[in-house]
Amino acid sequence: MGAHRDDAFGPDDPEAAEARAGLVEEIALTGALDDPVWRAAFEEVPRHVFVPYYFVGRPGGYDRLWNGDRDPARRRRWLHGAYVDGPLATRVRDGEQISSSSQPSLMARILAELDVRDGDRVLEVGAGTGYNAALLCHRLGDKLVTTMDLDPEIAESARAHLATAGYRPAVVTGDGARGCPERAPFDRIIATCTLPSVPTAWLEQCRPGARILAPLATGVIALRVGGDEYDGGDGARGTFAEGHFLHTAAFFVPLRGMPGTALMHRPLGGLPRRAIENDLFRFLLALTAGSLDPHEALSLWEREHRPGRERFGVTIAGGRQWAWLDDPEGPYVWPLSAGGISRGG
Repeated sequence: MGAHRDDAFGPDDPEAAEARAGLVEEIALTGALDDPVWRAAFEEVPRHVFVPYYFVGRPGGYDRLWNGDRDPARRRRWLHGAYVDGPLATRVRDGEQISSSSQPSLMARILAELDVRDGDRVLEVGAGTGYNAALLCHRLGDKLVTTMDLDPEIAESARAHLATAGYRPAVVTGDGARGCPERAPFDRIIATCTLPSVPTAWLEQCRPGARILAPLATGVIALRVGGDEYDGGDGARGTFAEGHFLHTAAFFVPLRGMPGTALMHRPLGGLPRRAIENDLFRFLLALTAGSLDPHEALSLWEREHRPGRERFGVTIAGGRQWAWLDDPEGPYVWPLSAGGISRGG
């Protein structure tokens, strides 16, 4: 039985560096680290510092692995688990996962799609462990990065992890749906939690041409914020934004304080198993929850040859927002949940 070690595997630990190098090679094989600047970030930011403990599922509950375990074998299992290309449950409450560290290869793809440039100011909604904020700090510098979380305990934990790894961005405790006006304007906004719709407050805190990436339904929407206010001719005005979904699937913890998608509570009786178990159909169900009957969704999905996520998009204009297939003014459009709109401003 080994001695208790609170300082086991520090930021510069050689075994951790070896495990991290293996993870980077694994991510690189997916094509998600073609940009050498982002590759350097993943090579140098120690993920294990941001997950001093996490939970692994077992029948009937979770096991907790942590860096101070008295058992050397379990301590090494914790370390190497931190460098597996998979999500890690970092907070569980009443059997429900409320915070996690996302799959690193997915993080790499989303960060590449964020398309940051030197000097860009970035707001991250959903601080989580602080790991994603550290990657942004490595790329842009601490002063240009703001990360926020509604839960004071999560925000403080992220701040401590970031400081241990040598990063000091602005860490804000607050409602992410309202953005962070005191740190605006932003060139990029990235959310690390699932939304039912895009908070309009974010658009108001963006510079013209800003880019927003946010998990929506079971995908990630990439929006470009327009330079002019939308005028629909009916007196409705507001900042305009529009964009397509990325092709990749994405499953994140919902943003606390906003309603989640209704997918899991929708009656799906009578639908064929081939549809219910299909990832792309479930994306369509989540995207159209509350506005399209599941059987209608199935008819559309089959008629349009089972469209992938990248054929769908979102438009925000005049205080309204809607999802669409192929064309924002085409025949297939659906209003998004009002949950994100009502919390703006």
